[in-house]
Amino acid sequence: MDHSGGTSANIQASLAGRYATALFELARDSKAIDAVEKSMSAVAKAVGESADLKALTSNPVLTRADAKKAIAAVAKAMKLDPLSAKTLGVLAENRRLGETVSVARAYTALAAAHRGEVTAEVTSAHTLTAAQMKALSAKLKARVGSDVAIQTKVDPSLLGGMTVRIGSQMIDNSIKTRLNTLAAAMKG
Repeated sequence: MDHSGGTSANIQASLAGRYATALFELARDSKAIDAVEKSMSAVAKAVGESADLKALTSNPVLTRADAKKAIAAVAKAMKLDPLSAKTLGVLAENRRLGETVSVARAYTALAAAHRGEVTAEVTSAHTLTAAQMKALSAKLKARVGSDVAIQTKVDPSLLGGMTVRIGSQMIDNSIKTRLNTLAAAMKG
């Protein structure tokens, strides 16, 4: 049974989604869905934590050849699976390394949909604690009726609260939005 119909249609609409979809199909055919997911998650995390890797993925003046060489070295050092390494090479070749994190996120969503999981993208002002993650997971499970895989992002501009996106449904409980709404009402 394929639950991914709506999810994959949404994902394929974006540039990063097209790369992620191609990667997912190759991974599925090679029975490497989990290995690729692990690699792509590791890369996304590394881009967030390493200034050098972030610079590599966002440097517009780097030549294609240098970008490919550098990303190949990163892939080798991180012991990424061959499909992920090849995908990063293609991103470098097409001057799309800036899409790396988006491709990784889209891939994770496709893999989760393939397993029949629902993925929620949660953006909060601060990193969530283990206790907050557990409480959020329980709330989302009650709302959706099944286990929910949670992808987190931090956006300090939210000030507090969080936004949660499940598929096309957006739940916005951020202080930033509440303040904007209040400001608009006061202008009224």
